[in-house]
Amino acid sequence: MLRRSAARLLIPLLLLALSACGPHKQESNPPGQPPQLDPGVATMPDGARLPVSRWRAHTDEPEAIILGVHGFNDYRRGWAVLGEDLRERGISVYAYDQRGFGATEQRGIWAGTGALTSDLAIMANLLRAEYPDTPLYLAGESMGGAVTLVTQARHPELPVEGTILLAPAVWSRGHMPWYQRAGLWLAARVAPDRKLTGSGLEIRPSDNRDMLRALGRDPLIQRGARADALEGLANLMDNAQTAIPQHRGRTLILYGEKDQIIPRRPTCNMFQRLPNPEQWRAVLYAEGYHMLTRDLQGDVVRRDIGDWALNPSGELSSGEETDLDGRLGRFCGRSA
Repeated sequence: MLRRSAARLLIPLLLLALSACGPHKQESNPPGQPPQLDPGVATMPDGARLPVSRWRAHTDEPEAIILGVHGFNDYRRGWAVLGEDLRERGISVYAYDQRGFGATEQRGIWAGTGALTSDLAIMANLLRAEYPDTPLYLAGESMGGAVTLVTQARHPELPVEGTILLAPAVWSRGHMPWYQRAGLWLAARVAPDRKLTGSGLEIRPSDNRDMLRALGRDPLIQRGARADALEGLANLMDNAQTAIPQHRGRTLILYGEKDQIIPRRPTCNMFQRLPNPEQWRAVLYAEGYHMLTRDLQGDVVRRDIGDWALNPSGELSSGEETDLDGRLGRFCGRSA
Protein backbone atom coordinates (compact mmCIF):
# COMPACT_ATOMS: atom_id res chain seq x y z
CA MET A 1 0.00 0.00 0.00
CA LEU A 2 2.82 2.39 0.88
CA ARG A 3 4.52 1.70 -2.43
CA ARG A 4 1.31 2.34 -4.40
CA SER A 5 0.77 5.59 -2.49
CA ALA A 6 4.32 6.66 -3.20
CA ALA A 7 3.86 5.92 -6.90
CA ARG A 8 0.66 8.00 -7.07
CA LEU A 9 2.48 10.89 -5.42
CA LEU A 10 5.54 10.64 -7.66
CA ILE A 11 3.68 10.71 -10.99
CA PRO A 12 2.58 14.38 -10.83
CA LEU A 13 5.96 15.34 -9.40
CA LEU A 14 7.65 13.60 -12.32
CA LEU A 15 5.64 15.66 -14.79
CA LEU A 16 6.63 18.80 -12.93
CA ALA A 17 10.29 17.76 -12.88
CA LEU A 18 10.37 17.36 -16.66
CA SER A 19 9.69 21.09 -17.01
CA ALA A 20 11.90 22.26 -14.09
CA CYS A 21 15.33 23.87 -14.24
CA GLY A 22 17.32 21.01 -12.73
CA PRO A 23 20.31 20.79 -10.39
CA HIS A 24 22.82 23.60 -10.02
CA LYS A 25 26.60 23.21 -9.76
CA GLN A 26 29.38 25.58 -8.84
CA GLU A 27 30.78 27.90 -11.46
CA SER A 28 34.53 27.70 -12.05
CA ASN A 29 37.18 29.39 -14.17
CA PRO A 30 39.38 27.58 -16.68
CA PRO A 31 42.82 26.59 -15.36
CA GLY A 32 45.19 29.52 -15.66
CA GLN A 33 47.93 29.14 -13.06
CA PRO A 34 50.04 26.50 -11.31
CA PRO A 35 48.63 25.26 -8.01
CA GLN A 36 50.26 26.62 -4.89
CA LEU A 37 50.34 25.71 -1.21
CA ASP A 38 50.85 28.66 1.13
CA PRO A 39 50.40 28.94 4.90
CA GLY A 40 46.67 28.73 5.53
CA VAL A 41 45.50 28.33 1.94
CA ALA A 42 45.92 26.22 -1.20
CA THR A 43 45.25 27.87 -4.56
CA MET A 44 43.98 25.60 -7.33
CA PRO A 45 44.73 26.06 -11.05
CA ASP A 46 41.34 27.76 -11.61
CA GLY A 47 42.06 30.27 -8.84
CA ALA A 48 39.85 28.63 -6.19
CA ARG A 49 41.26 29.16 -2.71
CA LEU A 50 40.87 26.30 -0.25
CA PRO A 51 41.61 27.13 3.41
CA VAL A 52 44.18 24.77 4.94
CA SER A 53 44.99 23.89 8.55
CA ARG A 54 48.18 22.17 9.69
CA TRP A 55 49.04 20.44 12.95
CA ARG A 56 52.82 20.24 12.78
CA ALA A 57 54.67 17.34 14.39
CA HIS A 58 56.56 18.15 17.57
CA THR A 59 59.78 16.84 16.03
CA ASP A 60 62.44 18.35 13.81
CA GLU A 61 61.17 16.33 10.86
CA PRO A 62 57.79 14.54 10.73
CA GLU A 63 57.76 10.77 10.69
CA ALA A 64 54.68 10.81 8.44
CA ILE A 65 52.19 13.21 6.84
CA ILE A 66 48.42 12.67 6.85
CA LEU A 67 46.17 14.67 4.51
CA GLY A 68 42.63 14.74 5.91
CA VAL A 69 39.55 14.97 3.68
CA HIS A 70 36.45 15.93 5.66
CA GLY A 71 32.87 14.73 5.43
CA PHE A 72 29.66 16.29 4.11
CA ASN A 73 28.75 19.63 5.77
CA ASP A 74 31.94 19.44 7.85
CA TYR A 75 35.20 21.29 7.24
CA ARG A 76 38.93 21.08 7.98
CA ARG A 77 38.44 21.62 11.72
CA GLY A 78 37.04 18.11 11.95
CA TRP A 79 40.63 16.85 11.92
CA ALA A 80 41.81 19.02 14.82
CA VAL A 81 41.54 16.46 17.61
CA LEU A 82 43.41 13.87 15.53
CA GLY A 83 46.03 16.44 14.55
CA GLU A 84 46.62 17.47 18.17
CA ASP A 85 47.11 13.84 19.20
CA LEU A 86 49.33 12.77 16.33
CA ARG A 87 51.66 15.76 16.45
CA GLU A 88 52.84 14.35 19.80
CA ARG A 89 53.83 11.16 17.98
CA GLY A 90 55.82 12.93 15.26
CA ILE A 91 53.05 12.94 12.63
CA SER A 92 51.95 16.12 10.85
CA VAL A 93 48.30 16.40 9.82
CA TYR A 94 47.03 18.68 7.05
CA ALA A 95 43.37 19.27 6.24
CA TYR A 96 41.60 21.59 3.81
CA ASP A 97 38.08 22.81 3.17
CA GLN A 98 36.61 21.10 0.14
CA ARG A 99 34.77 23.29 -2.37
CA GLY A 100 31.32 24.23 -1.16
CA PHE A 101 32.15 23.66 2.51
CA GLY A 102 33.76 25.49 5.41
CA ALA A 103 35.12 28.90 4.48
CA THR A 104 35.25 28.38 0.72
CA GLU A 105 33.44 30.52 -1.82
CA GLN A 106 30.10 29.28 -3.22
CA ARG A 107 29.51 27.61 0.12
CA GLY A 108 26.57 25.21 0.02
CA ILE A 109 26.72 24.72 -3.77
CA TRP A 110 27.84 21.28 -4.92
CA ALA A 111 31.13 21.43 -6.83
CA GLY A 112 30.91 18.07 -8.59
CA THR A 113 32.89 14.86 -8.23
CA GLY A 114 35.42 15.97 -10.85
CA ALA A 115 36.36 19.14 -9.00
CA LEU A 116 36.56 17.44 -5.59
CA THR A 117 38.78 14.63 -6.83
CA SER A 118 41.00 16.95 -8.84
CA ASP A 119 41.53 19.13 -5.76
CA LEU A 120 42.56 16.14 -3.66
CA ALA A 121 45.02 14.92 -6.28
CA ILE A 122 46.54 18.41 -6.48
CA MET A 123 46.79 18.67 -2.68
CA ALA A 124 48.58 15.32 -2.50
CA ASN A 125 51.08 16.39 -5.14
CA LEU A 126 51.69 19.73 -3.40
CA LEU A 127 52.45 17.96 -0.13
CA ARG A 128 54.68 15.44 -1.87
CA ALA A 129 56.66 18.33 -3.35
CA GLU A 130 57.05 19.85 0.13
CA TYR A 131 57.93 16.52 1.79
CA PRO A 132 59.60 14.42 -0.91
CA ASP A 133 61.04 11.81 1.48
CA THR A 134 58.28 11.51 4.13
CA PRO A 135 55.53 8.87 3.99
CA LEU A 136 52.31 10.55 2.87
CA TYR A 137 48.88 9.11 3.64
CA LEU A 138 45.40 10.17 2.54
CA ALA A 139 42.68 10.01 5.21
CA GLY A 140 39.05 10.35 4.14
CA GLU A 141 36.13 10.51 6.55
CA SER A 142 32.61 9.70 5.31
CA MET A 143 32.14 11.83 2.15
CA GLY A 144 35.89 12.41 2.25
CA GLY A 145 36.36 8.65 2.08
CA ALA A 146 34.29 8.53 -1.11
CA VAL A 147 36.32 11.40 -2.58
CA THR A 148 39.51 9.52 -1.67
CA LEU A 149 38.38 6.25 -3.28
CA VAL A 150 37.36 7.94 -6.52
CA THR A 151 40.48 10.12 -6.62
CA GLN A 152 42.77 7.13 -6.33
CA ALA A 153 40.87 5.28 -9.05
CA ARG A 154 41.15 8.29 -11.38
CA HIS A 155 44.74 9.13 -10.41
CA PRO A 156 46.50 5.81 -9.78
CA GLU A 157 49.86 7.56 -10.04
CA LEU A 158 49.31 9.57 -6.84
CA PRO A 159 52.54 9.61 -4.80
CA VAL A 160 51.12 8.29 -1.53
CA GLU A 161 52.17 5.42 0.72
CA GLY A 162 48.69 4.46 1.80
CA THR A 163 45.09 5.33 2.59
CA ILE A 164 42.98 5.61 5.74
CA LEU A 165 39.21 5.36 5.27
CA LEU A 166 36.94 6.26 8.20
CA ALA A 167 33.35 5.11 7.64
CA PRO A 168 33.65 5.90 3.91
CA ALA A 169 30.45 7.05 2.19
CA VAL A 170 29.80 4.12 -0.14
CA TRP A 171 26.01 4.21 0.25
CA SER A 172 25.32 4.12 -3.48
CA ARG A 173 21.92 4.19 -5.16
CA GLY A 174 22.14 0.45 -5.62
CA HIS A 175 21.68 0.14 -1.86
CA MET A 176 18.76 2.58 -1.66
CA PRO A 177 15.06 1.66 -2.07
CA TRP A 178 13.48 2.84 -5.33
CA TYR A 179 11.32 5.49 -3.70
CA GLN A 180 14.37 7.04 -2.04
CA ARG A 181 16.21 7.17 -5.38
CA ALA A 182 13.16 8.61 -7.12
CA GLY A 183 12.54 11.17 -4.39
CA LEU A 184 16.12 12.37 -4.54
CA TRP A 185 16.01 12.73 -8.32
CA LEU A 186 12.72 14.62 -8.21
CA ALA A 187 13.72 16.95 -5.38
CA ALA A 188 16.90 17.94 -7.21
CA ARG A 189 14.82 18.98 -10.24
CA VAL A 190 11.59 20.31 -8.77
CA ALA A 191 13.21 22.31 -5.94
CA PRO A 192 17.01 22.08 -6.33
CA ASP A 193 17.70 24.98 -3.95
CA ARG A 194 15.40 23.74 -1.19
CA LYS A 195 17.38 23.03 1.97
CA LEU A 196 16.71 19.65 3.54
CA THR A 197 17.76 19.22 7.16
CA GLY A 198 16.67 15.75 8.18
CA SER A 199 15.20 17.22 11.35
CA GLY A 200 12.95 14.78 13.13
CA LEU A 201 15.05 11.78 12.14
CA GLU A 202 16.43 10.16 15.27
CA ILE A 203 19.95 9.61 13.96
CA ARG A 204 22.97 9.85 16.22
CA PRO A 205 26.23 10.60 14.36
CA SER A 206 28.19 10.24 17.62
CA ASP A 207 27.80 9.46 21.30
CA ASN A 208 29.87 12.55 22.15
CA ARG A 209 27.10 15.04 22.94
CA ASP A 210 29.42 17.82 24.06
CA MET A 211 31.22 17.66 20.72
CA LEU A 212 27.94 17.66 18.81
CA ARG A 213 26.71 20.70 20.74
CA ALA A 214 29.96 22.51 19.92
CA LEU A 215 29.46 21.72 16.24
CA GLY A 216 25.95 23.15 16.48
CA ARG A 217 27.46 26.48 17.53
CA ASP A 218 30.19 26.46 14.85
CA PRO A 219 29.27 28.92 12.06
CA LEU A 220 31.29 26.97 9.49
CA ILE A 221 29.31 23.77 10.01
CA GLN A 222 26.47 23.62 7.51
CA ARG A 223 23.05 22.63 8.78
CA GLY A 224 21.08 20.92 6.09
CA ALA A 225 21.86 20.81 2.39
CA ARG A 226 20.33 21.80 -0.93
CA ALA A 227 18.45 19.02 -2.69
CA ASP A 228 20.81 19.17 -5.67
CA ALA A 229 23.83 18.92 -3.35
CA LEU A 230 22.39 15.72 -1.90
CA GLU A 231 21.97 14.34 -5.40
CA GLY A 232 25.58 15.29 -6.08
CA LEU A 233 26.60 13.38 -2.96
CA ALA A 234 24.67 10.35 -4.22
CA ASN A 235 26.52 10.58 -7.54
CA LEU A 236 29.81 10.65 -5.65
CA MET A 237 28.84 7.59 -3.60
CA ASP A 238 27.88 5.75 -6.79
CA ASN A 239 31.32 6.52 -8.17
CA ALA A 240 32.95 5.38 -4.93
CA GLN A 241 31.27 1.97 -5.11
CA THR A 242 32.36 1.66 -8.75
CA ALA A 243 35.94 2.54 -7.76
CA ILE A 244 36.24 -0.14 -5.06
CA PRO A 245 37.50 -2.98 -7.30
CA GLN A 246 40.19 -0.65 -8.65
CA HIS A 247 41.54 0.29 -5.23
CA ARG A 248 45.20 -0.52 -4.67
CA GLY A 249 47.84 0.03 -2.04
CA ARG A 250 48.05 -0.18 1.73
CA THR A 251 44.74 0.76 3.30
CA LEU A 252 43.37 1.00 6.82
CA ILE A 253 39.56 0.94 6.99
CA LEU A 254 37.75 1.93 10.19
CA TYR A 255 34.04 1.47 10.90
CA GLY A 256 31.83 1.55 13.99
CA GLU A 257 29.22 -1.12 14.70
CA LYS A 258 26.89 1.65 15.89
CA ASP A 259 27.25 3.84 12.79
CA GLN A 260 23.82 5.29 11.95
CA ILE A 261 24.94 7.38 8.95
CA ILE A 262 26.56 4.93 6.51
CA PRO A 263 24.59 1.68 6.67
CA ARG A 264 26.13 -1.70 7.30
CA ARG A 265 25.11 -3.33 3.99
CA PRO A 266 26.97 -1.04 1.56
CA THR A 267 29.96 -0.99 3.91
CA CYS A 268 30.10 -4.78 3.95
CA ASN A 269 29.68 -4.81 0.19
CA MET A 270 32.81 -2.64 0.02
CA PHE A 271 34.81 -5.12 2.13
CA GLN A 272 33.62 -8.03 0.02
CA ARG A 273 34.60 -6.31 -3.26
CA LEU A 274 37.98 -4.90 -2.28
CA PRO A 275 40.84 -6.55 -4.20
CA ASN A 276 44.17 -7.64 -2.73
CA PRO A 277 43.04 -8.55 0.82
CA GLU A 278 46.66 -8.75 1.89
CA GLN A 279 46.96 -4.97 1.36
CA TRP A 280 44.03 -3.75 3.47
CA ARG A 281 43.34 -3.98 7.17
CA ALA A 282 39.98 -3.47 8.86
CA VAL A 283 39.09 -2.33 12.37
CA LEU A 284 35.49 -2.76 13.55
CA TYR A 285 34.85 -0.79 16.73
CA ALA A 286 32.14 -2.35 18.87
CA GLU A 287 31.38 1.02 20.53
CA GLY A 288 32.09 3.18 17.47
CA TYR A 289 29.59 5.57 15.90
CA HIS A 290 30.09 7.54 12.66
CA MET A 291 32.43 10.29 13.85
CA LEU A 292 35.04 7.82 14.97
CA THR A 293 37.91 10.12 15.91
CA ARG A 294 35.54 12.38 17.84
CA ASP A 295 33.35 9.78 19.55
CA LEU A 296 33.72 9.22 23.29
CA GLN A 297 36.19 6.45 22.52
CA GLY A 298 37.91 8.56 19.87
CA ASP A 299 41.27 8.29 21.62
CA VAL A 300 41.25 4.55 20.85
CA VAL A 301 40.68 5.25 17.16
CA ARG A 302 43.29 7.99 17.06
CA ARG A 303 45.91 5.68 18.57
CA ASP A 304 45.17 3.06 15.91
CA ILE A 305 45.61 5.64 13.15
CA GLY A 306 48.93 6.76 14.62
CA ASP A 307 50.10 3.16 15.06
CA TRP A 308 49.34 2.36 11.43
CA ALA A 309 50.85 5.57 10.00
CA LEU A 310 54.12 4.86 11.81
CA ASN A 311 54.12 1.14 10.99
CA PRO A 312 51.48 -0.05 8.49
CA SER A 313 52.25 -3.70 9.18
CA GLY A 314 52.49 -3.40 12.97
CA GLU A 315 50.03 -4.17 15.75
CA LEU A 316 47.17 -1.76 16.47
CA SER A 317 46.52 -0.64 20.03
CA SER A 318 42.75 -1.20 20.13
CA GLY A 319 42.86 -4.95 19.55
CA GLU A 320 39.71 -4.62 17.42
CA GLU A 321 41.28 -5.42 14.07
CA THR A 322 39.36 -8.11 12.21
CA ASP A 323 38.74 -9.55 8.74
CA LEU A 324 36.09 -11.33 6.72
CA ASP A 325 37.09 -14.67 8.26
CA GLY A 326 36.49 -13.31 11.76
CA ARG A 327 34.25 -10.81 13.53
CA LEU A 328 33.89 -8.62 10.41
CA GLY A 329 32.54 -11.60 8.47
CA ARG A 330 29.99 -12.35 11.19
CA PHE A 331 29.02 -8.67 11.34
CA CYS A 332 28.52 -8.59 7.58
CA GLY A 333 26.65 -11.88 7.61
CA ARG A 334 23.98 -10.22 9.74
CA SER A 335 23.49 -7.59 6.99
CA ALA A 336 22.71 -10.06 4.23
